[in-house]
Amino acid sequence: MTEATSFMDIDEEENQNHLSNPNKDKNVVVASTPPDSKATPWVEKYRPQSLTDVAAHRDIVNTIDRLTGENRLPHLLLYGPPGTGKTSTILAVARKLYGAQYHNMILELNASDDRGIDVVRQQIQDFASTQSFSFGAKASVKLVLLDEADAMTKDAQFALRRVIEKYTKNTRFALICNHVNKIIPALQSRCTRFRFAPLNPMQVGERLKHVIEAEGLDVTESGLEALKRLSNGDMRKALNILQSTHMASQQITEEAVYLCTGNPLPKDIEQITHWLLNESFAESYKRIFEIKTRKGLALVDIVREVTMFVFNIKMKADVRVPLINDLADIEYRLSFGCNDKLQLGSLIASFTRARSTLVAGVN
Repeated sequence: MTEATSFMDIDEEENQNHLSNPNKDKNVVVASTPPDSKATPWVEKYRPQSLTDVAAHRDIVNTIDRLTGENRLPHLLLYGPPGTGKTSTILAVARKLYGAQYHNMILELNASDDRGIDVVRQQIQDFASTQSFSFGAKASVKLVLLDEADAMTKDAQFALRRVIEKYTKNTRFALICNHVNKIIPALQSRCTRFRFAPLNPMQVGERLKHVIEAEGLDVTESGLEALKRLSNGDMRKALNILQSTHMASQQITEEAVYLCTGNPLPKDIEQITHWLLNESFAESYKRIFEIKTRKGLALVDIVREVTMFVFNIKMKADVRVPLINDLADIEYRLSFGCNDKLQLGSLIASFTRARSTLVAGVN
């Protein structure tokens, strides 16, 4: 005869099972391991954390630092090309002002956010209208950071003008943009403007050396020069190229940098220019098309580099000016997706005409 089991025994058994396995019948999320620091983009990993870390524009940084220290920070309009330190500067200012309360005292919006008139009237106005309690922060005013403000609609900018006037007592606004002409005059007049120019090669080189040393990279002198040349004063671009090249090659040389970015090597440009100035139309077309196809070069990059090369060679003004004008037209047409073969023919024709003018001048 089997032994009868009471309901109490069943309940006790289930309770014991739940105690031994508390996660049973639950959706358990297993904590993943923290992301590897090697996977972090170097642009963010080496972003300046304080005003003293900002690579360039010491006059602007010192002025903003002094205004911050005296608690007289105005509304700011920082403009200039990408990668020149605009966002890093204002974020460093925010860290200096608010310390540990940084995230509670700043509202940051960029181009990925919806910044139409509704956002100005609701999100920005709600943030600006509430009273701040700094809890030990150096300043009680809050900060609204509008990155890439030139992407805001005109209606949103007009609405923002009124919000700035209304909440100046407890909120400061920092507008960051690439093209200041896209900011309405009414907003410009309410801000103190600072222009961030492209970094010079020395400043880019110093910051790159700091990253190279920190990461323990093997970078040749020619590789460093190539990084500075291709960055065109854009620190973000320089770091991205450096990281990409490091992922593709153990040693960062000039050739590795150009291969990674897809830009034509200086020696290739010199060779192409030699063909343009000395070979016949058919021979030039054949050789340039062959090197372009073999190395996967874009014609627009060749045109840009050849243009810079023309500036540096000896040539009479009456020959150089029409040639540069023709090269500018070719680049403009390529930007609209015109046929590469036709534009390559136009490039060779421009140099053939320039060569004929040079020969006629000698005779």
